[in-house]
Amino acid sequence: MVENTSKIAFLSVISNSLVVMLKIAVGIITGSVAILSEAIHSFLDLIAAFIAFISVRISKKPADTGHPYGHGKVENLSGTIETILIFAAGIWMIYECVQKLVNPEPVHLPVLGIIVMLLGALINLIVSKLVKREAEKVNSVAMKSNALHLLTDVYTSLGVAASLLVVTLTEWYILDPIIGMVLAVYIIYEAFKLMKEAFPPLIDTRLSEEEEKTILKIIDTFHQEFIEIHDFRTRRSGPQEYIDFHMVVASHVTIKDVHDLCDRIERDITDEFKQAQVMIHPEPESERKK
Repeated sequence: MVENTSKIAFLSVISNSLVVMLKIAVGIITGSVAILSEAIHSFLDLIAAFIAFISVRISKKPADTGHPYGHGKVENLSGTIETILIFAAGIWMIYECVQKLVNPEPVHLPVLGIIVMLLGALINLIVSKLVKREAEKVNSVAMKSNALHLLTDVYTSLGVAASLLVVTLTEWYILDPIIGMVLAVYIIYEAFKLMKEAFPPLIDTRLSEEEEKTILKIIDTFHQEFIEIHDFRTRRSGPQEYIDFHMVVASHVTIKDVHDLCDRIERDITDEFKQAQVMIHPEPESERKK
């Protein structure tokens, strides 16, 4: 599974490289700020795809002496870096569009630009679907953010193609920077949403309320075999969820029975959360009363 994930991550690197080269070349030829903005956006997507490719390989390494909790947070760090790059791209695009609004210039060979934008959109649409499907399968934050980059590139490429078509038909050259600015705002908005997913695990934010309710519901199915639980904690690291809690059991229950109970609870939780790491600390009732 890891090898397949790496192959798909590498595919996004190759596709982005092709799209970037096409957009930069056509952006220079046509003089369109919207195409050049898209080229910069795609270049950042290329960097993001490369980061995702590296981080996926690192995050899947098993825990070792230096990293007893594994390497999962590499993916969250990757996603955060990618988000910052998207923010930077959006701000740069707005600056360039303002310059073009002040000093509008004609767009040369707009039909060529339209063809390249549509081709780039098609390539990224196909690859984004492949990356997203694999990201959901392995619960990879880095690949989810990469898929978002690619899908965002599809929308922005189509927007640029539409603006070039209007410019071709009307010669309203001012539309070129206006469309570019709208796309920049959209990119910044998408980056904000991605940051909310990628950054919190770096500071050990708990799982979502819905996820925690699901876990507690699973634990509650065993409520007749323990007295109560407390000190329930969760966090995420890359694709993995870490869950731990204390469980109070009757003092007369044997160690073997408690161990079997813990194993069954862990099994049911990992049936729902495939990569979860569960730590249960059992306590005898007499200790809890103290």
